[in-house]
Amino acid sequence: MGTFKYTLLNAAYFAAFCTIHAYAAVYLLANGFNNTEVGILLAIANITSAVFQPVIAGIIDKPGFLTNKRFILISIAVILAGCIILMCVPGKKAVIFPVYALIYMIQFAYQPVMTALCFEYQKAGCSIFYGLARGLGSASFAVSSLIIGPVVEKNGISVLIWGSIAAMIISAIVMLSFNKPADKDSAEKTSDDKIMEPATAHNSLASFAKTYPAFGLFLVATICFFFAHNMINDFMIQIIRNLGGRETELGIANFLQAILELPVMALIGLILKRISSEKLLIISGVAFFVKILILVFANGMPMMYVSQSFQLFAYAVFIPAGAYYVSTTMEELDQVKGQAFITSAITLGGVFSNFISGYILDHFSIRVMLITGSVVCAIGVVIGAVAMTKLPHHVAENANP
Repeated sequence: MGTFKYTLLNAAYFAAFCTIHAYAAVYLLANGFNNTEVGILLAIANITSAVFQPVIAGIIDKPGFLTNKRFILISIAVILAGCIILMCVPGKKAVIFPVYALIYMIQFAYQPVMTALCFEYQKAGCSIFYGLARGLGSASFAVSSLIIGPVVEKNGISVLIWGSIAAMIISAIVMLSFNKPADKDSAEKTSDDKIMEPATAHNSLASFAKTYPAFGLFLVATICFFFAHNMINDFMIQIIRNLGGRETELGIANFLQAILELPVMALIGLILKRISSEKLLIISGVAFFVKILILVFANGMPMMYVSQSFQLFAYAVFIPAGAYYVSTTMEELDQVKGQAFITSAITLGGVFSNFISGYILDHFSIRVMLITGSVVCAIGVVIGAVAMTKLPHHVAENANP
């Protein structure tokens, strides 16, 4: 039952992620925004999210009102309210800008909290198969993309908001049904751990980088990888239109890359028995580079689909490998924050991509944008390889400075 509920939560989340994130440019362009404005809006949302995520992780780690479950419910309520406002103000850029930025930011911010929720409930005795649930979440994104593309093309962008509202209502219902088994001993242990945490946890990025040098440098590589990744995802409709496609092809492209995540995420436990998380992270970086490089030379939709197929080795490998790397190299009190720092690095990659990509599209060309992304991603591959192979992964507290 735990896996079923958590799968439903992931399915609803990633259906909304499709309508809010994957189709952000479609929605905003249809409401009168230009490429630069789209880039600025998404960059602001990503900057806010990057700052917000570690702060929220730190608050949730401490005993008090804000728990994983409550933060997710609050996030759902904010997104629902934002979607209702958007339904009432079509074409009103002054209102759409802050509201869309808010729901975009909030939805991204509660993604790592969903992961933390899974591990919290697992420790409390709930049986949840994270890899399968997360993989089926990607499948939900894939199916949503396949359906939404032609529906938007036929019926207009209001479908995106209605889809988001439906997904959030389902999320709220599922989230309210989550009840953690009462375990007094476990609760007391958790409470004691949290009381001790401030004395042992590393609560800043600087402290993390000192204790986990490889991780600290790899965050820079992560920013580079997701500079390229977000460049493709956030401006995919422009890339596809340049290749002769429309919203239907956008749906197919998103479906392809998302559905390929399912087998890797579901089987990640077996893969990690043969290949270390460090090597998988390097492999994923190379795949991110190949994925965007293909688009530099693409001259039609078939090459777009070939590029998207590299999601199998890029994002689909990076996300679970990153989570596993954190869980195996970091102290327990640092693991939630470690995951939050990865998510923040991913978000920062999106920030730089949004600013730069929007400007390049308005003043140069899609090809120039993709070449820029390829160069940045290549730099990330080098940095990531150095981090994972040359630097220590964990420096003990009593090690010499």
